[in-house]
Amino acid sequence: MRVSRTAGSKRLRPRPGCATIRSPRPPTSKTDPMTEPSSDRIPTEINLHSKSRLLVIAFADGSRFELPCEYLRVFSRAKEVRTLENPVVGKEEVNITAIEPQGQYAVRLVFDDGHDTGIYSWDTLYELGRHQEENWRGYLERLEEMGYRRREPGTEGPKTVNLLYFTYLVKAFGKEAETVQVPASVENVERLLEWLRRQKRDKAHLLQDGSVRITVNRQFAEPFTRIDHGDEVAIVPTSPIAPAPKG
Repeated sequence: MRVSRTAGSKRLRPRPGCATIRSPRPPTSKTDPMTEPSSDRIPTEINLHSKSRLLVIAFADGSRFELPCEYLRVFSRAKEVRTLENPVVGKEEVNITAIEPQGQYAVRLVFDDGHDTGIYSWDTLYELGRHQEENWRGYLERLEEMGYRRREPGTEGPKTVNLLYFTYLVKAFGKEAETVQVPASVENVERLLEWLRRQKRDKAHLLQDGSVRITVNRQFAEPFTRIDHGDEVAIVPTSPIAPAPKG
């Protein structure tokens, strides 16, 4: 299994605290849950997207989950979190700074708010992914009951983004670069492309899914990669031949 940390989505060699873990050996104990994971709940890859504050984890059964750092933090299995009367709040922008293997069947996640006692077994991560929607819904309901208003990151207002165009896009748009102001709802690469297609309706076919590759601040990006104020976004065609308009 590979564990990596990225600024965007470009895969890097593991850094300190983000080690590569080899395939687990057979369990040696029948009583310790930390050494007896379900055979289909062994992760094949864990990838931290720091900019997006997202932990992507894939399992041997084909399951793949995108777990926000905030979600992992508020659902930490650490005793001091589990025994709280009310849920943890104020972690909207928390990030993971290190992923540390714990034996063969768990990792310790270190967060930038100082929390470093949460041990996440493979089964725990699998269940958090499997029940993410209902867990998060229940969390938000608890916050509402408490009267706490959660602040959604990146929704403070419009943001400025610097766009760079390449190959046939330069001729099509009549420029190599431009600075645009996008609404707060443009929170990631996927939303940015949707917004650009609406703004450039007659050229929307040039930005269709699969026809361009995106980098954010010179790092290859995924659809979920966050877009922040001041980011540099390069839009690079995947083919030298421009796609034809649909219909």
